[in-house]
Amino acid sequence: MNVQTSPQARGAMSAEEWQIRCDLAALYRLVAHHRMTDWIYTHISARIPGPEHHFLINQYGVLFDEMRASDLVKIDLDGNIIQESHHAGMSERKVNAAGFCIHSAIHMAREDIMCVVHTHTAAGIAVSAQKRGLLPMSQHSLRFYGRMSYHGYEGIALDLDERDRLVHDLGDNRAMILRNHGLLVGGRTIPEAWSDIYYLERSCQAQVAAGDGELILPPEEVRQHTAAQFNHEGTLAHSEWAWESALRQIEGGKTDYRS
Repeated sequence: MNVQTSPQARGAMSAEEWQIRCDLAALYRLVAHHRMTDWIYTHISARIPGPEHHFLINQYGVLFDEMRASDLVKIDLDGNIIQESHHAGMSERKVNAAGFCIHSAIHMAREDIMCVVHTHTAAGIAVSAQKRGLLPMSQHSLRFYGRMSYHGYEGIALDLDERDRLVHDLGDNRAMILRNHGLLVGGRTIPEAWSDIYYLERSCQAQVAAGDGELILPPEEVRQHTAAQFNHEGTLAHSEWAWESALRQIEGGKTDYRS
């Protein structure tokens, strides 16, 4: 039965941090539900409010569809675990070094981004390897028109020197294609990050499905108009409405993500 966690599971942490943990665990499960996982690899993180820029990331080895609020690990910008705790079957928490490199780069540099999602889907990798990148060929992809960045492949992201280049290439945008690698989005909220990775993934799926035939692309003025329609002041509210609906897709699991 899916039940809310007991107060004891929260320990001494604030109610605000616990809510972020619950929402982030839910996001992991939604990514799994929509088949965007790469086994135990790829990462989703969320920053905890405060001047320290501490953020939560997955415990290495926990499958996305079994992620719980208590499984998430809080680390600082140097990769140090802030709140050591234990998970059944594991002697201590582990964090993927490549995940730390990518996510710490964004959380260090972008105060406006609270949640970062990185995926390795087949469609995302395919588009990341195409010279023209994401094409303005669908309503979904026009959501990102003029707001997409690209970062060249440098190997597995273990070199902390790459963080500066990641941030430079992202610029002022919140979505980026990592060439020959995958997709990355940053959200001002967790619901917004979910909405953006969902539609970026759908954009890539549509582009791959379209194949190599000659494509009909909307004229420039329509592209600009549609992008503006998607990026208006009410965007965050729309993300919240969609998030509440999405949460119903992961209710009733064998464990509660809020535990």
